[in-house]
Amino acid sequence: MGEPELTLIASLRPAALDARRGIVRLHPEALTALALRPGDPVRLAGRRVTAGLVAAAESTASAALLHADDLMLGNLGVRDGGQVRLSPIPVTPARRVLLAGPAEIVAVVSPEMLRLALLGKVVTTGDDVSLLPQDVLPDASSRTLVEAARRSLSTRVGYAWTSTLLRVLAAEPDPGALVTMDTLVAWEHGPATHGGAADASGAGDRHPGGGAGDWPTYGATANGWPGTPTAGGGRPGDAGGVRAASRGASRTDAGQDIDGNLADEADGQHVPSVDELPGLRAQAEELTELLDLGFHHREVLSRLSTTVALGVLVSGPAGSGKAALVRAVAAQVGARVHALWAPELAALTNDSAAARLRAVTADALTGGPAVLLVTDVEALTPAETPGPLATVFRQCVAQLVAAGAAVVGTSSRPEAVDPAIRAPGLLSLRIDVPLPDAALRREQLTVLTRPVPLADDVRLDEVASRTPGFVAADLAALVREAGVRAALRQKSAQTPTVLMADFTAALEVVRPTTMAAATLELARVTLDDVGDLVEVKQTLTESVLWPLTYPDTFARLGVQPPRGVLLYGPPGCGKTYLVTALAGTGRANVLSVKGAELLSKWVGESERAVRELFRRAREAAPTLVFLDEIDALAPVRGQATDGGTADRVVAALLTELDGVEALRNVVVVGATNRPDLVDPALLRPGRLERLVYVPPPDAEARTEILRAAARNVPLAEGVDLPALGAELDGFSAADCAALVREAALAAMRESLTASTVTAEHVAAARSRVRPSLDPAQVAWLAAYAEQRG
Repeated sequence: MGEPELTLIASLRPAALDARRGIVRLHPEALTALALRPGDPVRLAGRRVTAGLVAAAESTASAALLHADDLMLGNLGVRDGGQVRLSPIPVTPARRVLLAGPAEIVAVVSPEMLRLALLGKVVTTGDDVSLLPQDVLPDASSRTLVEAARRSLSTRVGYAWTSTLLRVLAAEPDPGALVTMDTLVAWEHGPATHGGAADASGAGDRHPGGGAGDWPTYGATANGWPGTPTAGGGRPGDAGGVRAASRGASRTDAGQDIDGNLADEADGQHVPSVDELPGLRAQAEELTELLDLGFHHREVLSRLSTTVALGVLVSGPAGSGKAALVRAVAAQVGARVHALWAPELAALTNDSAAARLRAVTADALTGGPAVLLVTDVEALTPAETPGPLATVFRQCVAQLVAAGAAVVGTSSRPEAVDPAIRAPGLLSLRIDVPLPDAALRREQLTVLTRPVPLADDVRLDEVASRTPGFVAADLAALVREAGVRAALRQKSAQTPTVLMADFTAALEVVRPTTMAAATLELARVTLDDVGDLVEVKQTLTESVLWPLTYPDTFARLGVQPPRGVLLYGPPGCGKTYLVTALAGTGRANVLSVKGAELLSKWVGESERAVRELFRRAREAAPTLVFLDEIDALAPVRGQATDGGTADRVVAALLTELDGVEALRNVVVVGATNRPDLVDPALLRPGRLERLVYVPPPDAEARTEILRAAARNVPLAEGVDLPALGAELDGFSAADCAALVREAALAAMRESLTASTVTAEHVAAARSRVRPSLDPAQVAWLAAYAEQRG
């Protein structure tokens, strides 16, 4: 018996989690028909044959559609609405993958970083692939490496990294090879990885063994694959060889060559001026004054018998321009920049990493003013388990600072940096790069779109208001994605322009870096789609939307906005749907977790998860944090039998809600059907101070819910929804939606070619679907709401 096969209609409607990552979404019924589970590879055939990974589409989507992005449709050679044949294929790890890309990308992206960008993707010869890493990876260690690679790509490649496309020249096996940490990945006519997970550190563009005159060359063999090193194969920078060694390459005592390309400025890399960094002028001024004083006014310091320590920690969200700030200021004061990517260095053996650090230190101490830029410095000096390499790094920093050189470390997680590196004489000064607000995003968009031919209908103010949590790199990715959309639409135009519609389409797939691992996509519904519940919607608007949308008004009136809201009510009555609608109305970033997801059996891990959740919320502000089933996360203290885990989690929540570090532009919404089980300390003013009862729907509300559920269902004229809504006493919102779904299934059972759902089908569904609300629970919750006022 052959493999199952389906023919579906291509639909250009990618989810934000999938954009340009080789993922297609199928209706659950289509997944079942193909015997596939989410994450399985699938063979796709249009005009071309390619492969991808499957994910589940919404159950309300059509079972006949294949949801894919423009990159996948391009690889298939089909347009929106074209036919695609699907069949399952086995999971086959890729042995080797050869790629080609723009010269400026090949120059700065090592094969190891390239492998991390492709990790978890299925590749096929002839396909175009992006550098966007997979957001969902099963292995925790791989996830850490991929997050570091994401930050490094943003730093090294710049604004173009999210829209750059590469061509797969060869893949083994083909088609449908899954890239793993054991895959050998290579650039055409360039270096290759060594093909092992242990080599994920970036060793592919370093050179094993050999002395100064014995550099091996990684060239392309006759079959197009990188060959093995050839003895005496040419000096670095020769045609067909590895990248040019840096000016500061030196020898270790062990006789091993140190490739300094980690330690020097990338050749040809554009160094922005301070004027090109809107929103960072205050930080640039502070850093410029410090470096100018230390480099060019030593005689003044000498007369005052003092010195200045040029050790700085620059903190801020990933992609906010920290490294660009340092490079711009260094260029302004006439200093050389030696750059190190800490995660790549930390992945080496201690001896190799220490040798690199000492070589870079020696190079920075010669040749005039120099700045050592260490990005993601927490990888070298972690707060939790600083190792021997952290000691070597502190020694090198102390040596450089004492000699008058500057050391600048950047971090998007300053709390993860070892406090010892912040001691006097090390990275003692801290400069914070804030998350841009709407006005600053508007300014950044103005700078980014200067060379872009914008149509008259483009409203940058609106784009800025719809991009909460976006940093400069995200906005650049958005502009580029809009440009790609415009190019696809106007391939033959002599004077193409970018329309507002292109920005709107780009907003569907480009997400802020701080929300890369978010579990809830921005909603497509708003509070206007919620039937009835007028008082509930008004309360939520005042308590949630106003603090996120009008923080300046609260500040002007001298009052603190509400920190949080607790939604409570019977199961299935729309608490989660209300939060989804809130997110859609306010265009806020949403972090959604169920209470039990944060709990761990390991001591300290649950509290760490709470801290990490709120850290991400602060970075992505304005943010709505949704804690579903909060009674499982924060039960009444002193009653649990879990060894005190729940009590510690409640304490961590209380600390985050009204601790020393204030929540700005972050609102917490909890949901439960057992408010009596939530610790009372969470419900006092300043925490989840507004309790909002979400009652079961009345007849009018049930009618609105039925209409919303049947929006895409072809109902016959005889179906009377108001009469049906009046009959459904005791039905929750979920029950009403289930009734409509069951009526459609009844029509399908009668005939697979049915064109409408009739009153008879609704009656049949009415006899099968029963109300799920417990009258006793509803009465108790109503009494609780009455008691709370």
